[in-house]
Amino acid sequence: MSDFVPTREAGLSRLHAFVPRASRYAEERNYDRPGVPTVSRLSPWLQRRLITEEETCAAVRATHPWNQAEKYLQEVAWRTYWKGWLEHRPGVWRRYGEAVTRLLESPPAGYAAAVRGETGIPGFDDWARELVRTGWLHNHARMWFASIWIFTLRLPWELGADFFWRHLLDGDAAANTLSWRWVAGLHTPGKLYLARADNIARYTEGRYCPEGLLATTAQAVVEPPLEEPGKLWTAEDPRVAPEGPVGLWLHPEDLSVETANLGGLTPAGVLALWPEELASTQQWAGPVVTFTQAALSDGASRAALAWDTECRAERTAEPGEAAVAWARGLGLRTVIALRPMVGPWLDMATEMEASLRRAGIALRWYRREWDTTLFPAARRGFFPFWDAAVRLHLPIDGPAPAPESERQEEFGAVRQTPA
Repeated sequence: MSDFVPTREAGLSRLHAFVPRASRYAEERNYDRPGVPTVSRLSPWLQRRLITEEETCAAVRATHPWNQAEKYLQEVAWRTYWKGWLEHRPGVWRRYGEAVTRLLESPPAGYAAAVRGETGIPGFDDWARELVRTGWLHNHARMWFASIWIFTLRLPWELGADFFWRHLLDGDAAANTLSWRWVAGLHTPGKLYLARADNIARYTEGRYCPEGLLATTAQAVVEPPLEEPGKLWTAEDPRVAPEGPVGLWLHPEDLSVETANLGGLTPAGVLALWPEELASTQQWAGPVVTFTQAALSDGASRAALAWDTECRAERTAEPGEAAVAWARGLGLRTVIALRPMVGPWLDMATEMEASLRRAGIALRWYRREWDTTLFPAARRGFFPFWDAAVRLHLPIDGPAPAPESERQEEFGAVRQTPA
C-alpha cells in the first residue's frame, strides 16, 4: 500500500512521472511485469478524483502527438464511459447488490478457495493473494482473473466483482460492476472475454502458464432484460446562486473539489464525514478504509485552505443527523456538493439530503462539466462515446480515428484503471 499515497500531491507527482512514458503505453500496457511500470497506476487517485480525468488527459496531450497519446486517452475515457452508462441504468447497480447479498447467504462450492488463492491455477492464485495484500492488480491480470472466475471455476460473476470491490484501492462502483459484466458477456451482446493459457504466458513472459487448466470454450452469462436507459439527472446551473449562507459537503468520490466550477461560491464551512455504517455494510478491507479516510482528510484540508474556512471532519453512524447539526451550527441555508455517482455514496447522500430537507436546509448538487457533457453519450457502446469525447474535449492534431464500423472493442474488459 505504501506505493499509493492518498494525497493530491502524490497523485500529481505520479502523473508527472508517467507522462513521458505515455507514448509507449500502447505497446507496453498488456505486459504484467512485477516491478516494471508498464502502466500508469494512477487509478486510486483518479477514482477519488484526487486528480481528475480532464487534467490527466490534458497533461498527456500537452506532451505527445495524437497518434502516441490516443490509446492512453481512451483508457481514461473508459472510466467516464462506465460511470455515464450506469447513470443511465442505476437499476443495474441495485440488481448486482441484491445478487451479492443472496449469493453470500450460501456461497457456492469453490468460492472460499478462490478468494483465498487456493485453486491450484497458476497466476490466478497469486493474483487473488496480491489483490488482498496490495489492493491493486494490473489491468490484464484483472481480465484473466475475472474470466477464469466465471468460465473456468464457474462462479457467479457478482461474487467476483464483490471480491474486487472489497479489496481494490481503486474500487469504483461503475467500472468494477460493468467490467465484470463485460467479461461475462452481459455488457455487449455476443462479446465476452475468455482467458487463454498462451496469452497469459506471453504477457507474463512465462511467469504463469496454466496450460490445460482453463476453459477453452464459453457461453455468455444470461440475465433478464435490463431497464431502458433513463433520463440523466440534471446538475444545478452554477450561474444561479443558491440561498446563503452555504456550506460544502465533501465525499470520497471527488476530492479536488477546489478545481470544480461551483459558481464562485465561498462556503462558510466544509464538512467531511466518514460513515461507519457504510464502510461496514460494503465490507471494505482495512487498507481500502485507511486509504479512503486519508484521502478524505487530504481533500478536506485543501478545500478548507482554498476557501479560507474551517473544516469539520468526523466519523459518524448517522450522517444525516451530523450534517444537520453542522449546518445549524453555522446557520446555513444551503449545503452544496458535487453529486456522487450511482453507488453507495449516492445512496448515503440521498438519505442525507432528506434529513437536511426536513430541517429546512437545501442540498444543492453540482456536477463537473466533463461529466455533464460526456454522460449523455454513454447510452450505447464505448466508441460512440469516444467520438463524443474527442469532439468535445480531446482535439486531434493528426489523422482522425477510424470510423466506428472499422473498430473493435479489443479485449478491453475489467477496466478498473487507466491501465
